[in-house]
Amino acid sequence: MKSLLRPLALASLIANIGLIVTGGAVRLTGSGLGCPTWPKCTDASYTTTAAMGAHGVIEFGNRLLNFVLIAVALGCVIEAFRNGPRRRSLIVLSLGVVAYIPVQAVVGGLTVLSKLNPWVVGLHFLASIGLVTVAYALWRRTAEGDRAPRLLVPGPLRQLGALTAIAGAAVIAVGVVVTGSGPHAGDEHAKRTGLDPAAVAQAHADLVFLLIGLSVALVLALRATHAPATAVRAAAVLVVVELGQGLIGFVQYFTHLPVVLVGVHLLGAALVWIAILNVLWSMRSRDTEATPEPGHPAPQLARAAG
Repeated sequence: MKSLLRPLALASLIANIGLIVTGGAVRLTGSGLGCPTWPKCTDASYTTTAAMGAHGVIEFGNRLLNFVLIAVALGCVIEAFRNGPRRRSLIVLSLGVVAYIPVQAVVGGLTVLSKLNPWVVGLHFLASIGLVTVAYALWRRTAEGDRAPRLLVPGPLRQLGALTAIAGAAVIAVGVVVTGSGPHAGDEHAKRTGLDPAAVAQAHADLVFLLIGLSVALVLALRATHAPATAVRAAAVLVVVELGQGLIGFVQYFTHLPVVLVGVHLLGAALVWIAILNVLWSMRSRDTEATPEPGHPAPQLARAAG
């Protein structure tokens, strides 16, 4: 019987990205306290009530999506154990996704219990990015073997890729602070960080320029060293995604943060991170034990690449 693990892993990744978008919709519609407590929706009910109106439906609907995530993640675990020969890496990653979902849900509960404290809300988003990372790793590993990874690019380029990833993480983290300092708090009575929105937005923009500069440098360096086409293409896709995300960010800022653009920008943040992960994955391979190209490290030195 054909394994369903890879399509299930892809479904898990998409669902986790979708949860980021729906979570943003909760905030952008002012429904962050549609269910004013957690884990119940109200003190007397686990579900929304008619008296809570549309905000309650939106917030409770977002909570229900966690059960979809768990169902798909459990499907991945079952497939990882069912398929033979069993692969430890796939079992560990699939179990990691299952274990991470309740943690992410608890952080979401804390955002409600803290009355949408902006720092806790930001932590919830970062936890979602972490969950996307594990889900992505599971999906990519389903298409790989279990041999030691073979590095495809020289060490300096891998270091540039790592630096690009660090810059990307910084962009996302500071973007969270920008969100916590501006409007769209999720509820009209929710607190803000108290930081100057213009100042943190400028810091965020500076980091975006740094990230794009590093990404362009990575594309040029990969091309100059005749890196595999997959690595060059992955870096080029990253630049395109970053430029699109940056354009949306500037437009939303100068149009006073319309909710639709803010929602699209939220999705873009997840896509930028996935594009970064794609670049890192493209720099090594587990498919073959072929002799590395001149200037590339030997296979036995590649174990540290993961």
